[in-house]
Amino acid sequence: MKRLLSKRQQEKKQRFKQFLIGIILIAVMVFSVLGYSLNSNSENTNKKIVYNGYKFVNFNNRWILNIENFQFGFLTKPDNVTEIYAELNDINSYTGKVLYFQSQESNALSEIYVNLNPLVTRIQPACLNQEECEGNYPIKDCSNNFIIIKESNNTEIYQQDNCVFISGKKQELVNLADSFLLKIIGIN
Repeated sequence: MKRLLSKRQQEKKQRFKQFLIGIILIAVMVFSVLGYSLNSNSENTNKKIVYNGYKFVNFNNRWILNIENFQFGFLTKPDNVTEIYAELNDINSYTGKVLYFQSQESNALSEIYVNLNPLVTRIQPACLNQEECEGNYPIKDCSNNFIIIKESNNTEIYQQDNCVFISGKKQELVNLADSFLLKIIGIN
């Protein structure tokens, strides 16, 4: 006989399942990046460039950068990223803190997720306070570290308090995510 669960218990069970799926996805992404970086038999292992004084090595079409004890990976070749003129907080403003996101494009989000996940305490979907919220996500504002990625005809990256807005055409969003990452790391 199946045990009846209260609505609260059902919601708790559902949140646990979502959390577990999230952990599995994080593990897959992290191991994918590590696999690319450790694959020494790749035909791309000899491709290296120096960009703004930093050495990038191409492993399986991913540009890998090692800074101190951290490894960053980019799909866009560093000299092909979109130039950002906006003032953005540096990487230290994200380190050890929760990062919230709202995204319409999973590839751009994955790019940010894979690179910032080792530095932040957690990355969690949320809704920006003045926008409609689809789903059961917490409502946050720009006092929190928040990245909003959305499709738009206007290409731009700008920061308002602790919110970073990345917008552009769908095919540009991964490039813009890489531009954002290079900017906050201090390379662009």
